[in-house]
Order: sequence, then structure tokens, then C-alpha cells
Amino acid sequence: MSASRADAIQYAHKNQERFLDLLKEIVAIPSVSTDPERVGDVRRAAEWVADRLRRLGVDQLQIMPTGGHPVVYGESMKAGSGAKTMLVYGHYDVQPAEPLELWESDAFQAQQRGDYLYGRGASDMKGQVVATLCALEAVLSAGSLPVNVKFLFEGEEEIGSPNLGSFIASHKDLLASDFAFNTDTGMLAADLPTITYALRGLAYFELRVYGPSKDLHSGLYGGVVHNPAQALCELVAAMHDDQGRVTLPGFYDSVRSLDAEERQELSRLPTTEEFYLGQTGVSALWGEEGYTPSERVGARPTLEVNGLYSGFTGEGSKTVLPGWAMAKISCRLVPDQDPRQVDAQLKQFIADHAPKTVRCEVINLVGGTASISDRRSEAVQGVARALEQVWGKRPVFRREGGSVPVVAQFQTYLGIETVNFGFGLPDDGVHGPNERQHLPTWYRGIDAIIHALYNLGEG
Repeated sequence: MSASRADAIQYAHKNQERFLDLLKEIVAIPSVSTDPERVGDVRRAAEWVADRLRRLGVDQLQIMPTGGHPVVYGESMKAGSGAKTMLVYGHYDVQPAEPLELWESDAFQAQQRGDYLYGRGASDMKGQVVATLCALEAVLSAGSLPVNVKFLFEGEEEIGSPNLGSFIASHKDLLASDFAFNTDTGMLAADLPTITYALRGLAYFELRVYGPSKDLHSGLYGGVVHNPAQALCELVAAMHDDQGRVTLPGFYDSVRSLDAEERQELSRLPTTEEFYLGQTGVSALWGEEGYTPSERVGARPTLEVNGLYSGFTGEGSKTVLPGWAMAKISCRLVPDQDPRQVDAQLKQFIADHAPKTVRCEVINLVGGTASISDRRSEAVQGVARALEQVWGKRPVFRREGGSVPVVAQFQTYLGIETVNFGFGLPDDGVHGPNERQHLPTWYRGIDAIIHALYNLGEG
């Protein structure tokens, strides 16, 4: 280990208490991006991040406006033109804390209890942002940064980042980098360092089925008018076959297949059948035949019904034949699938299967592409080595079933891949009451980021 690397690690260990105080400071700012009454607090969180960057000597520091909450940008390019440039992404906004009565301590007054720090954003993702800033401080205390760094911190991730895509697209030259660095994912367990190299995309629809012009008496009209709720259920049921495969025409045509080596890597994950049975409480798992649970969740596309509505849903009875029915349908997409094509596939399915007795409408609500990073890239391997240097074991590589839109946006607009990792744990309670960050893991995470910076600088 080089002298500067050893000094940086030692600095981080000596300053753990002060680093924790920094995390408590930003947790105390109720930067709830969805709440119009918290606009000022979201701005305060942006200013807090900007102030920390200023203390690190970051240049070109700006709090930049968007159509909503601002973006904090800065850069440190002192490593020179021969060094790699990494784009550090993070978000400083948080979810609402409600229901407040379920919190054991004030959501916005971080409280340490044992090995955990409790508070909204302690894990998602203020904890990860502060870990990154503290690691950079430690490296700077021992000399200069071994890589060039640009910073992009947004305040709208928890409301879907509605303005980030256009911001990235209109600032491509400013944000140009070799790769991105995102700690907004986590670990599968405290002793299992994890890199998320793929994220699924999303295509979200509302399917409406219309029948009579108004609700009808089911005794007077049942049997002669096709019930739109029944037609909807039959359509939804036909969207999967008896092997768990989605039946939209052409749905799998562009799906990237898994090779033997990748399947072997995914088999290292602890997300077995027993894991999902324990997590969900279901009696048995379901899904596409021929794939393991880990593969189904991260590497295969899905179609799910997220909500159903029709007719009378109150207590008691009302004999109504509804005039319309609705289903919310989401498709999680994998690399090479295009949400626009899935929109066309769903509409073709409806055209092929809907009876003439009803009228159907497909409303496209949200679309986003999947993303995947090369596990063998210099950036990914530099982080992988760092995690192994701290945890003493090779990290697992995971395909995440959910979506992080910014990763796909970086690929689309900047042409760069992202290294996704982080130090939150599955039981951190993110988005729920009593969110927490496991501090021993957090401190190790700071060490890992320090090692990653030096590894990436060395190539």
C-alpha cells in the first residue's frame, strides 16, 4: 500500500466521529422533494452539499436551476489530461417521513442507537453521498486526487428525476467523463460486498376497457351486455402462458441472452428460492420456467399488474354491471428492449385479443430503457478490487430488478457506463419508518471508496 493511500485510510479512521456528525447535519434537513412546502429545505440541502464541495476545493461550483429543484455541479480536474475523469452522481432529496407516529425517534433528528443511525435519508441516499465526500476529503488530506472528478447531485430522484434527463442532454460537454460513479445501490448483506452492473428499464401503462355508456343494473342487462371487468380480466390472464412467459407479440425478440459465465456469477448470489420465500411469505414462487429466481428478478423481462379497478368496490353489495374497467400494467425491461417497442407490442396484443363487444384504450405513462455495464471494465474492476481490499472477499455481481433512470441517461446522452454500488442494506427500511444506516458498514464503505479512487488512478 502506498504511503498516501495508507495516510488517507488512517485519516478516515481518525475522523469517523466527525464524519458521522456531518451525516447527522444533512439528515436534519427535511429535503422532501415531493412536498411543495419543503422547497426551501430542498434548497438548503443543495447548499449544504455545495458547501462541502467548496471545502474540498472543488472548482466551477454551481447550484444550477432546472424546471424543479436545482442540480449541484462542481469539478476537480487537477489530476491532469492523462488521468481518467469520473462523474460522481448522487441525490440529496428524500422521501416523506409519514406516517410520523411509527418513528421511534424524530425522522429529521438523526439518532444513533447501537450500530445504527436512524433518520430519513440516513441510508437513501444522504449516507452514501456523505461517505463519498468524506472519502474524497481523506484522499485530499494525503495529497491530490488520483483521478479527475466531476460532481452531479440532484434534488428530484425521489420524484422520478423529471428534469434530470433534459439537464444532462443540454450539458453534455460540461458532464463529459470516462465513466460514472453511483453509490445509490446497496449490498445484499453486511458481509457481502455487491456491485450492481445491470438495472432493468420500465414501460408502464394504463389499460382501459369500455363497455356500456354508464353503469347498468346487472339483473336487467347481465347476459346481453359484455361486462368490461370480465373482458379486462380475460385480457390480463392471456398476457402470460402456462410457462410464465409474457405473450405480447415479439416481447422477447430483442432480449439479450445470458451466457454460461454470467449465469455462474449470478448463482453466487444469496437470493435463492428460500430467500424469496422468507422475504415474501408466499407458499411457492412463480415465474418464467427455466430460470433461477436471481435470473428472473434481474435478467429477464416481466409484465405485472399493479392495480385493478372497476364497478362497485365498497362494503356490502351493489348489483352493478360496470361501464368500464382499468388495469395498471408495468413491464420491467432488460438490455436491448425498447419501451417504445413494448408499447407497440401491447397495443398489438390488445388488437389481436380484445373482443368486439368492448372498446380498449392503452395509455403509455412511463418509459425508460435498461442499462448494463461491462463487468470487466477498468472502472468496475477498480471498484471490485477496492471492495475486496476492505471486506477480504470478492464482491458479488448483481442484476437489479428495479430501475435507476440516471444510469440509462448517462449511457444515452454521455455514452458512458456507470459503476453502481453502495453501503445500504436490505433491512435499512428506506422509504419507510425508522430508516437507518448500519455504521460499521458505512465506515468500511468510506475506506472502500478511498481504495477505489487510488485503484482507478493507478489503472
